[in-house]
Amino acid sequence: MASSAGSSLFFATALVMMALIVLDGSSTCHAARHLADTTTAAPAAAPAAVPGIPAVPKPPVIVPTVTVPAATLPPMPTVPTAGAVPPIPALPKIPAVGAVPPIPAVTVPTVPNAAALPPMPAIPAMPKVTLPPISAVVPKVGALPPMPSIPAGVPMPFVASPPSA
Repeated sequence: MASSAGSSLFFATALVMMALIVLDGSSTCHAARHLADTTTAAPAAAPAAVPGIPAVPKPPVIVPTVTVPAATLPPMPTVPTAGAVPPIPALPKIPAVGAVPPIPAVTVPTVPNAAALPPMPAIPAMPKVTLPPISAVVPKVGALPPMPSIPAGVPMPFVASPPSA
């Protein structure tokens, strides 16, 4: 049962993906229609005369003349006035603040003279560290076991077959 549910889910997913791809591919029809509407077509080439068929005269092009009557519009209606606009009320008066206390003076600490500073203590010398020498010889790996031989008659799939005579 789980196998059929899995396969139906796979089929439904594939169907939705295919529908999205088809719908996405059809989005270029809008661009094609716009291009066809905005470009001017080149004049068609005159068809070559086919022997045995009489030539048909081209019909005359008749452009109809259309006269548009002048439109008379009614006069624009007047906009009624809103009357007198009330005056904007005055802003309330802000009470005057009394005397502001003076800002206290900031005392900047003085930097002592560099000559008056004590000398910097000396850094103790680091002891010399000696490492053991690194051996330049890589240790020898033991000999590999011999490759097992393949008995005769066992086909080897990666070797090409001999050419037939």
